[in-house]
Amino acid sequence: MFYREAGDFKTSYVDDNQTFPIKFDRWRYYAVLAFAFGVVPFIINDYWANAVLLPFLIYAIAAIGLNILVGYCGQVSLGTGGFMAVGAYATYKLMTSFPDINLFFHIIIAGGITAVVGVLFGLPSLRIKGFYLAVATLAAQFFLVWLFNRVPWFYNYSASGQINAPERTIFGHAISGPASEPWAVYLFCLVFTVGCAILARNLTRGTVGRKWMSIRDMDIAAEIIGVNPLGAKITAFAVSSFFIGISGALFFAVYLGAVEVGEVYGINKSFLVLFMIIIGGLGSIFGSFAGAAFLVCMPVLLKNLLVGTLGWPTDLAAHLELMIVGLLIIIFLIAEPHGLAQLWRVSKEKLRLWPFPH
Repeated sequence: MFYREAGDFKTSYVDDNQTFPIKFDRWRYYAVLAFAFGVVPFIINDYWANAVLLPFLIYAIAAIGLNILVGYCGQVSLGTGGFMAVGAYATYKLMTSFPDINLFFHIIIAGGITAVVGVLFGLPSLRIKGFYLAVATLAAQFFLVWLFNRVPWFYNYSASGQINAPERTIFGHAISGPASEPWAVYLFCLVFTVGCAILARNLTRGTVGRKWMSIRDMDIAAEIIGVNPLGAKITAFAVSSFFIGISGALFFAVYLGAVEVGEVYGINKSFLVLFMIIIGGLGSIFGSFAGAAFLVCMPVLLKNLLVGTLGWPTDLAAHLELMIVGLLIIIFLIAEPHGLAQLWRVSKEKLRLWPFPH
């Protein structure tokens, strides 16, 4: 009754292989996009933009990037915060060096620069894997943060060591700087998020994605059947770093406006994005969105409920948040390793058979 495929026949391979082969899923996707683009910009305010929507959109891009590397290719990474910092500082240097170029292109180029850096730090994955690869990417995290802290050229020799985003406009509306408009910034981030999601969805369902998943499942068998481990792992690092670089650039340029690398892009940022894909679901684009939404909305709900309504101390609410996240990670790793995405898939399967027992 609620979710059926009956009568949804395909007459060509193109129809059968489309991203959303079920008509109900396809129209639901169009409805969500129409609401996001056509309704939210008219009802958004500063609080919803800064507390919920912008962090969700930006973290979703970072989670998609990390999920490609960890969930689809099986290469463990703990350097997400460092790669986000590369995107941020690349955007800052581009914005200050080429002020006449549109911010949109600065962010795309910053993503490309981050992809190159990601490939360089991904080269050890050709020889090591598992725990040792995680340690190597963790070393990349600390090295990049140290580099941006110690080399004054990256922050234009500022006395404070902080970078500040210059004001930029698109179609006459401020996107970065103190005069930025919430609805314009939201639409700007939404365009990047939708574009990255569509690109990631098509990559993971194509030949490249199948190579990634074969390396993840059994790299020796994948090499025997003709998959090149060098190409698969390097492309995974490149695409993953590209998305993460874009998220870091957006986080700096249009969300915070001013950052200090050690405080904003430290190791905590790497773990936060990793927790998003663990809770949301490894190897799932939808899981990246679900994990980002959960870890962005949960602190807001706890603060409003515990601090605003019940009058709890702020530090106590923050500690409770950490306890809840840790408990959920343990529960998901034991009971449902594929996270919220698997729970959503199971729910759809039950709806297909409803009201009959499953």
